[in-house]
Amino acid sequence: DAISVDSVGQMNGFAPEAPKPGFDVIPMWVADMNFPTVPTIQQAIIERAQHPAFGYFSATDEYYDSIIRWHQTRNGVTGLTKECIGYENGVLGGVISALTSFAAPGDAVLLHSPTYIGFTASVENNGYKIVHSPLVKDENGVWRMDFEDMDAKIKANHIHVAIFCSPHNPCGRVWERWELEKAMEVYRANDCLVISDEIWSDIILNGHKHIPTQSVSEDARSRTVALYAPSKTFNLAGCQNSFAIIPDPDIRRRFDGFVEGIRIHGGNPFGYVAVEAAYRGGRQWFEQVRDIIYGNYEYVRESLKKSLPGAVVSPLEGTYLLWIDFGAYLPASEIKSFMEDKCGLAFDYGDWFGGERFGTHIRMNLATSRELVEKAVNSIISNLK
Repeated sequence: DAISVDSVGQMNGFAPEAPKPGFDVIPMWVADMNFPTVPTIQQAIIERAQHPAFGYFSATDEYYDSIIRWHQTRNGVTGLTKECIGYENGVLGGVISALTSFAAPGDAVLLHSPTYIGFTASVENNGYKIVHSPLVKDENGVWRMDFEDMDAKIKANHIHVAIFCSPHNPCGRVWERWELEKAMEVYRANDCLVISDEIWSDIILNGHKHIPTQSVSEDARSRTVALYAPSKTFNLAGCQNSFAIIPDPDIRRRFDGFVEGIRIHGGNPFGYVAVEAAYRGGRQWFEQVRDIIYGNYEYVRESLKKSLPGAVVSPLEGTYLLWIDFGAYLPASEIKSFMEDKCGLAFDYGDWFGGERFGTHIRMNLATSRELVEKAVNSIISNLK
């Protein structure tokens, strides 16, 4: 029942094609883990299933407390209260709920490019116009925001809502404080509401640190809807339990009014139980998984550096999604057929995230075993050398 395996070749442009006969599917595309989740989460769900009542219910104080403690421990957030935390069945749903609360179909919305394909589909399908501000590489190959371009695009397109991705998918950037401060100053100067997708905020690698967008200034706190979930951290996407953190009471009132108007009152009891169990007892498991992900990144980076030095591997600071440019070896028109037909591999492809500019890129999911990572990398190397 895993999309990453069962939906290959089944999702009309949103999934890789099925490999040819003789190849197995190696699930390195959709952003969930190829690991079993924390055993205590299963135990908590089983215990809840043994209770015979499955009617209407309210989330417990323990659920909210687990979120508050996690954010205080992981991100140094203080003063977070139960009242600021709202339910969404998924972060993308939260993005669209916030967008619909503060913009009308036909309005322009600012996003950075390359752009997570879920943003593109959801925003355009709801009638909004996407305006891209391209990320640019510095002299060290690190993707950076172009603040002047952001400001110019917001002004030229009369934009009053922006969608922000922190850490960034697919580039793997963990924004530094000064970058967040400058971005939020651009949004403040143009009176933009900021919808900040921070679902990857736990998958932070090699000494980098996630800084919540709302924490960089009082103004940022008052103009940002931040969206989180334990789904990437603990492989819980199927539990459909995400949450919005909205400190500003006026923004919260409009957001809550919309989600209540379309009858999004809460999820199922198992999702709440899974969140609480994950945040209560999953830290050690998560830290071990994070070490595996970073080890996989180092293996891919060093293997390609040795055997395919023209492949450009973006530095991975956060997420488990590696952004690689094979343009030195293959034109954009051949990337997909090479990976699927010659290598038997299932990736997300760069043109899904931003058209021709990224046509020679792939996005590789590293949340899997070293054995499968080695198999994938060796297949690419042997077919390109």
